[in-house]
Amino acid sequence: MGLLDKFTGDDGPSVAFVGIDGVPARVLRDGIERGFTPNIAEIAENGTFAGIDSTVPPESSACWPAMTTGTNPGKTGVLGFQERRQGSYETYVPLSQHVDGERVWNVVGDAGERSVVLNVPVTYEPEDIEGTLVSGFLTPTVDDASADERVVEYLKSSDYRIDTDASLGHEDKREFLDDAYETLESREDSFHQFMDEDWSLFWGVVMETDRVNHFLYEDYDRDGELADEFVEFYERVDEVIGGIRERLDDETVLIIAADHGFCTLDYEVDLNAWLRREGWMSLPDDGDSLDDIEGGTRAYSLIPGRFYINLEGREPRGTVSEDEYDDARDELADELRALEDPDGEPVVERVVRREDAYDGDSYERTPDLVAIPTRGHDLKAGFDADAEVFSKGARNGMHTFDDAAFLVEGADVDATDADILDVAPTVLDLLDIDAPEPTDGETLVQ
Repeated sequence: MGLLDKFTGDDGPSVAFVGIDGVPARVLRDGIERGFTPNIAEIAENGTFAGIDSTVPPESSACWPAMTTGTNPGKTGVLGFQERRQGSYETYVPLSQHVDGERVWNVVGDAGERSVVLNVPVTYEPEDIEGTLVSGFLTPTVDDASADERVVEYLKSSDYRIDTDASLGHEDKREFLDDAYETLESREDSFHQFMDEDWSLFWGVVMETDRVNHFLYEDYDRDGELADEFVEFYERVDEVIGGIRERLDDETVLIIAADHGFCTLDYEVDLNAWLRREGWMSLPDDGDSLDDIEGGTRAYSLIPGRFYINLEGREPRGTVSEDEYDDARDELADELRALEDPDGEPVVERVVRREDAYDGDSYERTPDLVAIPTRGHDLKAGFDADAEVFSKGARNGMHTFDDAAFLVEGADVDATDADILDVAPTVLDLLDIDAPEPTDGETLVQ
């Protein structure tokens, strides 16, 4: 692969995983064809390249715990950026301590091997692992990014950046791009620094791709004003991947994977506004949270596309009895399938029932229904009584369930019908480490 040796400390197997958050295989195929991702082109030519499926729902906070444990969100207990507490309408932002299951680097550590883990979503608050861990976005400050003070001091001395300032994308997209480049530079520097440590597993995530996709994807997809700038950013991401690849020896397997795909966003769809319009949900004029829903509410939504029946005995002010539950859920699913945008296009591609998507100890916390949108419809769920059902803001890109980019170089794998739950079992198989039971994914190694 490259000219330099990595420092693994022994001659055992090793895997370098590079996460590219939100990158669809489509963009990389285009990059290969048009020549703006030459390193990806070499990796694809030498190995395996595919688009794989994400989790239900395809939200980064649900995806990364699932990918790093190999288990569905019914086992990890994380389904979105906002979770409801059992038996109440209170919500919280899930952090690392809320993730149930063995993350892949913990399994590696239990086997006596070291890992370098950098910038993986839902790793704050950072744990002390066998190796080095720097937590990802939602980390408040650099001081909070590692349980190892030595690592914190390095991050501070190198002006490490935790995340791109997405608020800039709502104001000045060129200034936002400048910030994304600076964050990517910081990310690359930290990758190179910590790759020089002893490790059997390197797991680093580039989050900046997701940020740029959210604000520039339509420009790329429909030849907008910033189409060239989008391509130039991906050229730089390709250089980062090439730099990592050059630091690996020929015995290290390189895996590159996204957690979900992306497409152009045409409408943001506030599903709680829709539920209010259709008589499913009641909210006071001054309401601003789930805890404010009023009597008569039969269902409510949390992002992205998660629906909960307001069930008696489960919710504090439940209105739907157990006997009515199935009928209410069927009725809601039918209405979702019939929902159309202002252009007369369907909003929902399919509706998934909880029993068809989840199992595990956290099953009772999973949504009763999940709506998977048609392309172009980004499912939101606010608690503003004045909100419109359909709107469009500064963001012009949205997540998709399918087409998450996946590449492997240095091992024979079969990615036919693969999904992100297969990543952790594959990594552990390549490291000759047994995966913990139970995992929902399967190794792709042939």
